[in-house]
Amino acid sequence: MATSKILVIDDSRVIRKTVRDMLPEGDFEVIEAKDGLEGINFVETEHPSLIMLDFILPKMSGWDVFQQIQAHPEFQKIPLVLMSGKKEEVTSKISEPFEFFEFIEKPFDRVLLAEAIRVAMTKARKARPRMAELPVAAAVSIEASVSNDEVLQLQAQLDRAMERIAAIETTSRTQIDQLQTQLATIQQSQQTELQALIARFEAEQQSRDARHQESTQKTIELETEVDTLKKQLGQLIVLIKKRLT
Repeated sequence: MATSKILVIDDSRVIRKTVRDMLPEGDFEVIEAKDGLEGINFVETEHPSLIMLDFILPKMSGWDVFQQIQAHPEFQKIPLVLMSGKKEEVTSKISEPFEFFEFIEKPFDRVLLAEAIRVAMTKARKARPRMAELPVAAAVSIEASVSNDEVLQLQAQLDRAMERIAAIETTSRTQIDQLQTQLATIQQSQQTELQALIARFEAEQQSRDARHQESTQKTIELETEVDTLKKQLGQLIVLIKKRLT
């Protein structure tokens, strides 16, 4: 049963589905927002354990959503992964290094996603300067309201997910190695068979050439013998005619 909510704010259905498919089924509840306005509303109502935010969005830009999240003492504690197809879109607004959130460039794979989430959770736990306008008691209350339990739970789920990914990759590499070995064996066998076939063809060709040459030689000899017999027959006819006359 899913216990951690991940909010994916992206106008691309493909990216939202990609994130959903990359996360282990059953470990996370994925909430999808197709624009910035819907995304910030979900942040306020769903209280997600992690936010994945595209930087270029309709209705409300990712930059505006980011600013609203950072301006709220409770929301800024939520691990945040900013996404963009071009990193310079982010760095034009936010200077590196990214201290309190993680950035991932699209497109990404399962391993990069898992690592980005892990780093985002680590950065979210960093202490931030207290807001000057808040009384100390209020600041302590806000700090206490953001429990580490949910973050630790998400971290544990992510660790399990990374273990599954590692197991899948190990199995995949083993299968690939086996397939490559089988392919190499098949290729070697085919190469050997091809070489044997070529050798047989060449031998047969040489045999045919030899037989053809022998046949040609015999034909020449027979033609020579026939010519000789014709000459002898002509001479015999001439001799008979002389005797008859």
